[in-house]
Amino acid sequence: MNVQFTVNGRAASLDIPPNTLLVQALREHLHLTGTHVGCDTSQCGACTVIVDGRAIKSCTMLAVQAQGCEVQTIEGLAAADGSLHPMQAAFKQCHGLQCGFCTPGMVMSAVDLCRQQPQASDAEIRELLEGNFCRCTGYQNIVAAVKKGREGMSAV
Repeated sequence: MNVQFTVNGRAASLDIPPNTLLVQALREHLHLTGTHVGCDTSQCGACTVIVDGRAIKSCTMLAVQAQGCEVQTIEGLAAADGSLHPMQAAFKQCHGLQCGFCTPGMVMSAVDLCRQQPQASDAEIRELLEGNFCRCTGYQNIVAAVKKGREGMSAV
């Protein structure tokens, strides 16, 4: 099947089998390896990307379902000049990452969270990030990073 969508502001056209998952299309066909495959069961959130403005787990979506959509991956979050997105900078500044495996999905979920619920409390942030697992940080610094990133996003 031929699938056409926009990824990080660039047109993509792929000839792929109909059962190709979006995460496979991104990683294997477009070589955007920042989107991680962690569990293959949509439990961990490492594969989270933004499709048409909403965070989704790309292991639960067929690439053909992205036909005509706007897809943003962690590689497309930073500015064209390479400067970090406020959420990426906040994760770095607040030590909201350790091994880094969950970080791309966590950052993409956090960006969507802040766009959808800009006034979320600490408890709501924890609840809204429930589908993203981190095995290293204990989440304290992640919550702090989301709050700091939210401040930076509102300033832009």
